[in-house]
Amino acid sequence: MAAIQSFSVTHPGDPQPGDLIEIFRPAYQHWALYLGDGYIINVTPIDEGRPATFSSAKSVFSRKARVRMQLLKEVVGNDTYRINNKYDDSYPPLPVEKIIRCAEYFIDQEVSYDVLGNNCEHFVTLLRYGEGVSDQSKRAIGAIGLATAAAGAFSLLGLLRSRSRERQY
Repeated sequence: MAAIQSFSVTHPGDPQPGDLIEIFRPAYQHWALYLGDGYIINVTPIDEGRPATFSSAKSVFSRKARVRMQLLKEVVGNDTYRINNKYDDSYPPLPVEKIIRCAEYFIDQEVSYDVLGNNCEHFVTLLRYGEGVSDQSKRAIGAIGLATAAAGAFSLLGLLRSRSRERQY
């Protein structure tokens, strides 16, 4: 397996049209699709002042997003990114011309957004493969399920403890 190579504005790598770009933000990854000539397409919150990032808590709860064509270097800023076509083994990529044509159709469109079921990774994988998939949301759903199960277990333990104390008196 090849080493993962990260890129930045000063070391941009060589993305090709149709490539998925994974941008590493401090607490999560943002996804975009490379269009060519330094431009990407990605979804951004509608009501954010700075449209390039999903960095605020407000964006996590946003239900709408706008599809934007932006320069990769402006979206990346001081963060790093990698070219990550990780689903190519599971889903055959559509022809590049079709990917770009579909992407261009969505530019400046308002789309629904849901961090778990319809996020930025879903959007760009839909363009590349014709199917929206997101490991990022699967991990989040798994974490929520684990937290819910743990909370339930602690509640049950608390209930059992309080009942055992009642019996002692």
